[in-house]
Amino acid sequence: MQPLFNSSFGLQLNISEVVKEIIRFMKADTKRFYKVIIGTDSEQLSEKNGDFVTAIVVHRVGNGGRYFWRRITLGRFYTLRDRIIKEVLLSIDIAKELLLTLEKEAGVMEWDFEIHADVGENGPTKVLIQEVVGMIRANNFEVKTKPESYAASKVADRHV
Repeated sequence: MQPLFNSSFGLQLNISEVVKEIIRFMKADTKRFYKVIIGTDSEQLSEKNGDFVTAIVVHRVGNGGRYFWRRITLGRFYTLRDRIIKEVLLSIDIAKELLLTLEKEAGVMEWDFEIHADVGENGPTKVLIQEVVGMIRANNFEVKTKPESYAASKVADRHV
């Protein structure tokens, strides 16, 4: 069973329930433009285990948004590269599942869909940018990196 997502109201939701909440949020103001964004951040715990938080953000452009998040702890990660790649793979998996359900349920509503990666030109992750961007684009998703990757570097980071 997949871990449930937490909402800002303290509810725990499965992916179908998250989609219903996203659609409800977008239908509340149909004149606005929306972005649905997935981002994952992690930290290394003691014993080298990885603590991963994935965020699903619904951005009502120019007028706020909502987000949902889940935490999972996975086995040992000995390198930063392995942990970053796992972040990306978790984001891609959730993006595929979410997009499939969202496209079925949302009907004619329009939105942009992005994956935010927690890598940037500054710091130790700069050597991973090309690889990470390539992985995400190979799965037909738009990608943003730092400093534009707020779903990963701000929202998910808040819960790590």
